[in-house]
Amino acid sequence: MHPKHLSIKNFSYHLPEEKIAFHPLAERDSSKLLVYQNGNIQESIYRNIAEYIPAGSLLVFNNTKVVEARLLFHKPSGGVIEIFCLEPHEQYADITTAMLQPKNVLWKCLIGGASKWKRGQVLEKKIDLTNSILQCHFIERKTDCFVVELSWGSSLSFAEILHQAGAIPLPPYIKRDVEESDTERYQTVYAKQNGSVAAPTAGLHFTSEIFNRLKEKNIQTGFVTLHVGAGTFKPVNAAIMENHEMHAEYIDVTIEFIENLILNLNNTIVAVGTTSLRTIESLYWMGLKQSVANNQESTAGNPELCVSQWEPYENADKNISAVDALNALLNWMKKNKLKRLVGKTQILIAPGYKPRIANALITNFHQPQSTLLLLVSALIGEGWKSVYEFALENNYRFLSYGDGNLLFFNR
Repeated sequence: MHPKHLSIKNFSYHLPEEKIAFHPLAERDSSKLLVYQNGNIQESIYRNIAEYIPAGSLLVFNNTKVVEARLLFHKPSGGVIEIFCLEPHEQYADITTAMLQPKNVLWKCLIGGASKWKRGQVLEKKIDLTNSILQCHFIERKTDCFVVELSWGSSLSFAEILHQAGAIPLPPYIKRDVEESDTERYQTVYAKQNGSVAAPTAGLHFTSEIFNRLKEKNIQTGFVTLHVGAGTFKPVNAAIMENHEMHAEYIDVTIEFIENLILNLNNTIVAVGTTSLRTIESLYWMGLKQSVANNQESTAGNPELCVSQWEPYENADKNISAVDALNALLNWMKKNKLKRLVGKTQILIAPGYKPRIANALITNFHQPQSTLLLLVSALIGEGWKSVYEFALENNYRFLSYGDGNLLFFNR
């Protein structure tokens, strides 16, 4: 069955609020780890995760960095307008370029209290460390967001401005105020590229000690970038998936990573987090398009660096090997003298999807009736029910600050 026809009600379970982790544990790697392989469940903690991963494997991490995307502006009347920065305007080539802009920037946002913001009124916020003023101008309203111009009149980058003036955007199900510790703990230890409004939470459990253990066992690590958008928390309100639109997210991958991925296709490839999985699987479909383009002179060498929601299912008849797809992408990058591949993915991984690159996934426990639960079901089938039942019965902590699982599946 095409995943368009899936009913989201079939991917539900009861999640009591007391099972949700509202704070992280004191030590990142002390979180519980459920290991699922061949229908069997084992229990451990993240500190011991290397014991369950074969030597020679490649672990793929998402090194995106959460930005302080929540900006609170106080009107002269005392009212508060919240600007939630989602992603840059289309005029910028990518998020990195937009984050480095000095003086002013155009950004797509959600606005809390938008009806109370009179058009033409300029919002202002003092930036204490630089003794300057951040201004916000309303530009236009779109279907699902607003466009605003933020200006600060200095050579500081927008990333630096957010760091000084904004706040970390915790997920909506963590029902508490942001605390000082969240600045560190809602960030992976290897976060590098500014751009996410949500953390790649599977990576929150990893420490330098774990990386040392992986290295001792000859387990390789590789890094990609997928900037997580607020759409990751977008509920599926449609009865069937055909009526749910996936959010698009920026991905940024180096040529060295793709070369290493090709070398490891015969080894176990473990995606650390659903975002890493979405990234490497999207590379396959981008490569497939390049391979097809190579056989069509009119479009040769000009693949679209994007993956739409249903593309994997509509192009299943064009199936090629992972090595051929990635080599087509690699050769195109070399031909065009590109060191980085920057694109967008809207890929929906749901039952009916066959993984092309990954063999295993490290992830947290996800919300009922979510696209992330669909993803887990696509990888381990009905086994997701036994995994979640076990976790609920054995006091696992759920969602972003909770415990996690290592899921092996057959490609």
